[in-house]
Amino acid sequence: MISSTSNQKMKQIMQLNKKAKARREMRAFVVEGIKMFRETPAELLLQVYVSESFLAVPGQREEVARKTVSYETVSDTVFSHVCDTTTPQGILCVVQMPKYSLDDLLKKKAPTLLVLEDIQDPGNLGTMFRTGEGAGIDGIIMTKETVDLFHPKTVRATMGSIYRMPFYITDQLQETLELLHDRGVCTYAAHLKGTKSYDAFDYTKPTAFLIGNEGNGLTDAIADQAKEYLRIPMEGQLESLNAAMAAGILMYEAYRQRRG
Repeated sequence: MISSTSNQKMKQIMQLNKKAKARREMRAFVVEGIKMFRETPAELLLQVYVSESFLAVPGQREEVARKTVSYETVSDTVFSHVCDTTTPQGILCVVQMPKYSLDDLLKKKAPTLLVLEDIQDPGNLGTMFRTGEGAGIDGIIMTKETVDLFHPKTVRATMGSIYRMPFYITDQLQETLELLHDRGVCTYAAHLKGTKSYDAFDYTKPTAFLIGNEGNGLTDAIADQAKEYLRIPMEGQLESLNAAMAAGILMYEAYRQRRG
């Protein structure tokens, strides 16, 4: 049993929780809780750690053993110290990062994609992944300046969708958009200049929705590349919606059209 925070494995977990650089170098991240353990594909599990009190609950030792024969026990005190959450559930995993190419997102004849420019809030990014899975989109493209997908808060916000939603992180969004256009994907920018409502377009063809930074929206360079501007009608004195909310409205409109 691991009973010291000086243990090298515990130090590694703290590094993975706190530093994006460590996550990138190790190509790994940390998930906490029984739900995320259940959601994690077995082939991505690198290490599993459980607390003493977790194993004391009837049936939990057997559930962990069914998925992985290799796990380590950690004292409750040390486990609480290394966790990112304030109320740990007694199980955490070190997980290998999934990896996709742009072609993986474009496998379908008429894909639906979400393109994110410099989103900064972990909760927003995680919500977009979760909503994207619910709306049946085919992938999410994001700039390297977007908040780290594998930040603990982002991972929790995805509620497991991080394992099922293909994604691609681009160094050059303008070039990536050109590639999408070459592949016949029509790009739509949610923008204040939009004159047509979001439900006035045909999203049954190859489609990508462009969503900008929470504070500044899309940069002019990226917005100018969009094939179409659209707007989401709003009452009252609002000028814009939360980025995750706007993305959700657009993704579900595409889902509604394709389902119909």
